[in-house]
Amino acid sequence: MKRLWQSSKNGLCVAALGLVLMIWGIFRGEMPVVLEKAIHICMECIGIG
Repeated sequence: MKRLWQSSKNGLCVAALGLVLMIWGIFRGEMPVVLEKAIHICMECIGIG
């Protein structure tokens, strides 16, 4: 039981860190940059761009 509780705490810590880093990126203005890159990659994959 102790091992399960420890792994759950580790998972929650990693998820919280990921959430904090996503929020930090949004406040830095990275969201439009990432969206633009995603659009270009998708267009290249399907052969439009």
